[in-house]
Amino acid sequence: MASQPTSVRLLQDLIALPSVNPAFFSDPQLHGEHRVAAFLESAARRQGLDVESQAVVPGRSNLLVRLSPRGEVRHRVLLAPHMDTVGEPAYALQLTPVVRDGRIYGRGACDTKGSVAAFFQSLLNVAASGPRPNHTEILFVGLIDEENMQLGSRHFAQHGPQGDLAIVGEPTGLEIVTAHKGDVWLRLRTTGRSAHGATPHRGKNAVTAMARIVLALETEYAAELAARPAHPRLGRPTVNVGRIDGGRQPNIVPAECTIDIDRRTLPGETEAGVRREIISLLRRHGLKASYDNLRTSPCEPLDTCPDLPLVRSLTRAAGRKGTRGVHYFTDAAPLAAGGTPSVVFGPGDIAQAHTEREWLAISQLEKSIQILERFLRALD
Repeated sequence: MASQPTSVRLLQDLIALPSVNPAFFSDPQLHGEHRVAAFLESAARRQGLDVESQAVVPGRSNLLVRLSPRGEVRHRVLLAPHMDTVGEPAYALQLTPVVRDGRIYGRGACDTKGSVAAFFQSLLNVAASGPRPNHTEILFVGLIDEENMQLGSRHFAQHGPQGDLAIVGEPTGLEIVTAHKGDVWLRLRTTGRSAHGATPHRGKNAVTAMARIVLALETEYAAELAARPAHPRLGRPTVNVGRIDGGRQPNIVPAECTIDIDRRTLPGETEAGVRREIISLLRRHGLKASYDNLRTSPCEPLDTCPDLPLVRSLTRAAGRKGTRGVHYFTDAAPLAAGGTPSVVFGPGDIAQAHTEREWLAISQLEKSIQILERFLRALD
């Protein structure tokens, strides 16, 4: 049997290292990004690259691998995939990578250990042979916690170092993404008064009140959003009621009900603005609810200028005529908010992410490395 390319072996090794975000598993044998970080650190040191661990929260650190230019550092490009994965579905079955029919199967194959392998291998290739950039530092940043609170990218954005461009690894099908929607998660709570189910008139039903709110959100508010001017690459904002919880049993009038709302935002929209819109909607209908944020920080939208010189250079290296937008959020937005213009790029299809049989086409992996190498070797 023919031996696998270096990049395929690298991705197989990464898949076999459990790195589930601790938000999804409490088993210390499965969670945390430290195994992936230690593996990459060892490989980088063997190549003679500078390595740094950037502590974010106890036991979890971003990994920084630095390729210095031949001269003084005047510019910096960041290669920034995330090292964590989700858990279910069928997590235990996906720790053993399988290569079959031109694909690599396994947890994280496309989201985003495929990007980790492509970004890291391209860095190693540039370090190992040929001239390196004269004045541009290339910094691989393995980020933690993208799948939950984006703690890694938020910490890096605050503590740096900043770059002239960050390429954030996600499965984009090798398209260059310069815009994506943001996301605000809100929990609404209605309160009532308990009573026996045989005498419901003595109580106040919190579920009934919430049903009216859900109807207003999914009809009137959704229609308002759909009527707004569309962003040229992202379309319009959306709202979804993704979870409802109320009552304990059929013969008790429920005293409390909660819903969780997913509101996808466009560039220029804010969490405070979303909250004001929902409050105004409920007031128009004479409805009341209390509000909680489900995230300590909202996931910001991204809107990077596609005409920036480094973005154009990456677009040319990828053989694309332009850039595009996507509906999901990424680590690119926190990095951009911290002062580093950011784009999203990587091998694979987002439709494969988080699935029971996650896979990545080997051709996409190899092509992504070629694109990144062309881009990196063209840097000043």
